[in-house]
Amino acid sequence: MLEFEGVISSIVYRNEENGYAVARFNCEGESITLVGYMPLVKEGESLRVRGEWVYHPVYGEQVQVQEFQTAAPSTPEGIEKYLASGLIPGIGPKTAKKIVEVLGKDALDIIQYNPMKLTMVDGIGKKKAEKIAQAFEEQRGLRDVMVFLQTYDISPAFAIRIYKKYKDETIQLIKQDPYRLVEDIEGIGFKRADRIAMNMGLEHSSPSRVIAGTRHVLAEFAGAGHVFVPRGVLVERAAELLGVDGNDVEDAVNSLAISGKVKLEQINGEQVVYYMPFYYAEAAVAAKLTELSLLKYDGFDGNVEDEIRLYEEKHRIELDGVQKEAITQALHHGVVVVTGGPGTGKTTTIKAIIEIMEGNGLEVILAAPTGRAAKRMAQACDKDACTIHRLLEFSYHENEQASFFGRNEDSPLECDVLIVDEVSMVDILLMHHLLKAVQAGTRLVMVGDVDQLPSVGPGNVLKDIIGSGIVKFVKLQRIFRQAGESTIVVNAHRINNGKYPVANSREGDFFFLERKDMQQIVSTILDLCKNRLPEYNGYNPLTDIQVLSPMRKGPVGVENLNIRLQDCLNPAAAHKKEKTAGSFTFRVGDKVMQVKNNYGLRWETGGENGEPEEGEGVFNGDMGYITEIDDEEQELVVLFDGDRRVCYRFNQLDELEPAYAVTVHKSQGSEFPVMVMPVFWGPPMLVTRNLLYTAITRAKQLVILVGREDYLRRMVDNNRISRRFSALDIRMRDYISRL
Repeated sequence: MLEFEGVISSIVYRNEENGYAVARFNCEGESITLVGYMPLVKEGESLRVRGEWVYHPVYGEQVQVQEFQTAAPSTPEGIEKYLASGLIPGIGPKTAKKIVEVLGKDALDIIQYNPMKLTMVDGIGKKKAEKIAQAFEEQRGLRDVMVFLQTYDISPAFAIRIYKKYKDETIQLIKQDPYRLVEDIEGIGFKRADRIAMNMGLEHSSPSRVIAGTRHVLAEFAGAGHVFVPRGVLVERAAELLGVDGNDVEDAVNSLAISGKVKLEQINGEQVVYYMPFYYAEAAVAAKLTELSLLKYDGFDGNVEDEIRLYEEKHRIELDGVQKEAITQALHHGVVVVTGGPGTGKTTTIKAIIEIMEGNGLEVILAAPTGRAAKRMAQACDKDACTIHRLLEFSYHENEQASFFGRNEDSPLECDVLIVDEVSMVDILLMHHLLKAVQAGTRLVMVGDVDQLPSVGPGNVLKDIIGSGIVKFVKLQRIFRQAGESTIVVNAHRINNGKYPVANSREGDFFFLERKDMQQIVSTILDLCKNRLPEYNGYNPLTDIQVLSPMRKGPVGVENLNIRLQDCLNPAAAHKKEKTAGSFTFRVGDKVMQVKNNYGLRWETGGENGEPEEGEGVFNGDMGYITEIDDEEQELVVLFDGDRRVCYRFNQLDELEPAYAVTVHKSQGSEFPVMVMPVFWGPPMLVTRNLLYTAITRAKQLVILVGREDYLRRMVDNNRISRRFSALDIRMRDYISRL
């Protein structure tokens, strides 16, 4: 193997996903080409390289790099080029030039050992100096970790996360127990950790491997919305995944139970396995909801019938009997669930409850699971509403790597009535945190549409609460006259009842465009979004139109549609900055979605009366628009909900996805003026009546379905509802039987 020493003069190509690079290298006065895995190598950097000459039929002779070591540049010119390469967020070519002009050849030593001297440079304050020093320190140990992890197919983006967690102990800790990555690093799954372990020579049936694999299967079930897994199902799936005997998995389950990681329970005569947090959450929600539901409020000051009559007279409306029942139940009981499809008067009912409650001196608070849902609730009810996380004063402590809710049993919510909308989106964990903050004496009104898709997270909370028979439950079914004039509303109820939708009336708001193949479907959707809807109806293709799809993959899945829609609606241009992350190139102006909960991600708004407001937490499903891409700071800025500004480091961009098209599941809790959806063949568990109903109820003004009519009919006929393993209803009935 040959050795070369020199300086990187330019980076010809770099794969950000795996660290592979092609670089020009000045060695003893000659320029040669290096190819190979060289993570974080930058222009101006001095290297000692070991490798072999290889011949490429197009590019000629190159050195295939096997190993390399780095040394910081020593000349002012080399230092400037090194700093300007983008190695450190906050330092681009202009800032690099200023730093070297002021600090000279000692610049790198000063950044490492005395970073406050950077404030001598024009444009660098104390905060930026600290940020530069921190980023520089992170780079020092990161490259060795990257080279080590590359052997196991760990991308640079994940290597950075791992290094931030374990610091200088990274390699040692991974060698001791590679499966710790699954628990400690979000996005590192069992299969990747298992590949590392197998390459290190770990025994196939090692207890640590079987335990990790069993936990992985539990996590997969949780990701599919299950709160527990029947023990027999868990053992079978884990044994199949790991290629081990079922007895090994049985031992692993017992070990997990003894260590307190899981809870073994009997549900309907069958032993099931809970992750401990899910068990505590489900048991606590069952107990709290049951206790609250038993509270009666017979001492209401006014006559309820008179209060309702006065409300009707004041607003010149006539409530129907079921709406009046919902109002009465909310006034007299601790917990009430109000459900109904579109146009059935949920908002009218809630507004009446709010006004009558407040008219009798009760303090009412409104909340919803997402920012969009909270904003819609506030607009509809003409009263402030916030997300559940903000209501509970959520915060994230960076040092402890943990999240907290400021409102809980020790610091409960101070209100007489709490009304929560879109409860079908609330999973068992969030409901647990919410109920911890609700004190006895507070009425809880839960509003939602039980026929929509259940929450993305674990549990089937709304359906289980209704199914328990413990909580007062009112279902609004009458479609009111004004809503009945909307074909969207009429068709939503037709579909929910197993009837085919009526489309394409001249004055209607529900259209079906027959297209026979995938290519025609895609081209029609592109034409609708770019030309027909904006030109003839004045809809803004970015803010008014939302394309939904039942699935991610395939020609009419969201991944392909996003690429095609970006080309149509936000094409590349010289003045638009871009940043490639993974398989997608983000561009200023792109519509994007946060795809995982990040409790520590900070945001800021203009606040009320121009007073800035800051907070933390950006959540799965939040949608916004890219407003800035800063190569020097290595940051991308997204504006969420019209006013929340969030800065993403380039190594955080795996948390964002384009959102020109999103899955129906991801659209829950949102409403859009226009919804466009392809209708095509797909797995029966995805193309269901339930999913179609959820999709069309996202639209406020216009629905356009594009595809084949026979597949639309199959969706309506397919009333398959995937069963979720949950037992909230059973626990509620069991709890009340023991009181």
